[in-house]
Amino acid sequence: MTRNWPMVLALLVPTPLTVVLPAHTAQAEAGDVGSTRALYLGLIRQARLDGKPRAALAYLDDFDRQYANDREAKVLRVNCLLDLDQVDAASTALGGIPDAARHADAQTVRGHVLATQGRWVEAASAYIAAESLSPADPFISNALGFAQLRAGDPQRAVETLKRAHDLAPDTAHGSAVVRNNLVLALTAAGREGEATALLHGIRDTVERSRLQAQLAAEVARIAPAESASAPRLP
Repeated sequence: MTRNWPMVLALLVPTPLTVVLPAHTAQAEAGDVGSTRALYLGLIRQARLDGKPRAALAYLDDFDRQYANDREAKVLRVNCLLDLDQVDAASTALGGIPDAARHADAQTVRGHVLATQGRWVEAASAYIAAESLSPADPFISNALGFAQLRAGDPQRAVETLKRAHDLAPDTAHGSAVVRNNLVLALTAAGREGEATALLHGIRDTVERSRLQAQLAAEVARIAPAESASAPRLP
């Protein structure tokens, strides 16, 4: 499964990553703690985006000493463990996220863990819960659509991915990820005309041909799983 969790803007990550709180009045210090926490989490996210999940985990260990039981940090830890294919550890870490049912990011990462385990119907349920909490997030809808496709419901996946496609940011990577999954779902649903029309929006003919070959291989790969009997999707 292509991991399409939310992206953030690029930031430089200093080494070593050390945060020292300045000494101010109690009121100023409270504001500084909040801004320092946000900066620290941003740097950790960037380490992960830079392809350094082990470094991000080390930074998280340091972060946890200053900000115990932080929900966003726990979500980041699960994602880092998934990046390293440590699914059992990610599943264990998932259980430690406080108030998980109330937050879209926690429900989303739960879906990621279930998807990595091949539990597509359950993953779809988690993504639906996440989408209800954050309905305008295209990457949640993208993950839900892919889970629906893998669970054997390409028609429903098409509609979900069309919504994600409309919501996706107009960036080369963000929109392309959703577009590719939509083309895949359209093809799997037997709607080749719509898939072809979407592919024709790619001006680079070499890139288009490469993508068509990849999509054809992916449709062939997932077809057996889709044809197998599966529980009814939510």
